[in-house]
Amino acid sequence: MEQRGLGRLRLPGLLALLAALAALAAWSPRVSASRNLSLWPLPVTVRTTPRLLYLSPGNFFFGHSPTSKTGPSCAVLQEAFRRYYAYIFGTYKWHRGYNKIPSEMELQKLEVSVIMDPECDSFPSITSDESYNLLVQGPVATLTANRVWGVLRGLETFSQLIYQDSYGAFTANESNIVDSPRFPHRGILIDTSRHFLPVKTILKTLDAMAFNKFNVLHWHIVDDQSFPYQSITFPELSNKGSYSLSHVYTPNDVRTVIEYARFRGIRVLPEFDSPGHTASWGKGQKDILTPCYHASEPSGTFGPINPILNSTYSFLSKLFKEISTVFPDEFIHLGGDEVDFNCWESNPAVLNFMMNKGFDRNFKKLQSFYMQMVLDMISAMKKRSIIWQEVYDDEGKLIPGTVVQVWKMDNFYNELGNITAAGFPVIISAPWYLDTIHYGQDWRQYYSVEPLNFAGTPEQKQLVIGGEACIWGEYVDATNLTPRLWPRASAVGERLWSHQDVTDLEDAYRRLIRHRCRMVRRGIAAQPLFTGYCEHEGRM
Repeated sequence: MEQRGLGRLRLPGLLALLAALAALAAWSPRVSASRNLSLWPLPVTVRTTPRLLYLSPGNFFFGHSPTSKTGPSCAVLQEAFRRYYAYIFGTYKWHRGYNKIPSEMELQKLEVSVIMDPECDSFPSITSDESYNLLVQGPVATLTANRVWGVLRGLETFSQLIYQDSYGAFTANESNIVDSPRFPHRGILIDTSRHFLPVKTILKTLDAMAFNKFNVLHWHIVDDQSFPYQSITFPELSNKGSYSLSHVYTPNDVRTVIEYARFRGIRVLPEFDSPGHTASWGKGQKDILTPCYHASEPSGTFGPINPILNSTYSFLSKLFKEISTVFPDEFIHLGGDEVDFNCWESNPAVLNFMMNKGFDRNFKKLQSFYMQMVLDMISAMKKRSIIWQEVYDDEGKLIPGTVVQVWKMDNFYNELGNITAAGFPVIISAPWYLDTIHYGQDWRQYYSVEPLNFAGTPEQKQLVIGGEACIWGEYVDATNLTPRLWPRASAVGERLWSHQDVTDLEDAYRRLIRHRCRMVRRGIAAQPLFTGYCEHEGRM
């Protein structure tokens, strides 16, 4: 019986035909409407055409526009070009026959232009311009930004446009993207006191933050449990207050984190929380904590920082002077939350001090006195302060421009309204405590939060400068930080970057499952959203 179709072909002919069909499919322009759905966070404006452009790893490069204010001397960009080339092509499998792409269909270059002073040698700040325009067309795509920080965000978007299809070809739809962030402060809080996080884990977190366009690492570096920050001025703080001498961040470690973050357009915001959360401080600094009393006798235990001694403020001035030098960001987080007044209330010297000050046993006034001293200290160092909401709630006298971080879930929208009505900038983290675990797709609840959904004037809402996803460390260390953070924090990232109208949960799900796979492909151990698989996964 005569065989029909492919059945007549011997193996060599069959392979040749399959190769020809593969080539035809690979080089034929085709519509792929779902491709751009994996952009995360979603840009402000995305316009694509069905036309596909092809990239050859051996014939594609990043370059500077002749009119750009930057050039090869901009280390931030040169390193970003190397990094994103690896993200795009690093896992490719070269297929024979794809080294020759029709010129009219090839994308050969991404030309970068920075219009203003690129700020290549500076650190990002709360006012950094992260806007960019991206035009993807052959043979040269263009990425234009006012500053280098916008280029970094645009490079991430460009990398997300490129796909390797089932034939091994790298493709991107022609696209025109105009983008900028909704909020200037988009943070991730990590806690390195409850569990020490190795530097390499922090760096991996910074990588993932850049993939999601976060721009602030809030480093809650010390707390009751340990003091891992190695101070030059007061070395005994970490010598005696850390878990062990191997669980410390040396000055070189801190510089490494700050510089790694800078190259990704991320600020490092240090937090040294006081007067509470300071038990570890007392192990290496004599008389810094308040002695507690029982039945008019010292109990041998200690409470918050002692607010009545001149030596307390002399110590803090020297410590914060060092911190203000080590960390280049204009902000220092001073904490001020969850102060237990019982020890102060038991101490006769504290009570006598309060009586002389006319505080009438109102320990909130004593806390306010302490915080005002520290706030003035930081202001004198030409830095700005961020504090947790208790400092405001307890009627503390705040310096204008002090940023209040709202973390309590109870009536947090009312809290936002009250604080902004008083004229203070706000960071919101109340609905985004990612250390709290719920079964199921809890990213949806994080995604559905609208930061400005409170009664207030447009001027008040301008004072909401952004938000943070917080991952506290009681049950988190290097073994589970990354999967617990990602892609759950990605939901917060889009909420803080993308337009207010970007709220479609099903569209977000479709894009986020692809983005999660992209993070996994780049080495981020992001946990699954739900059942399914990533296309790049093979049999183990």
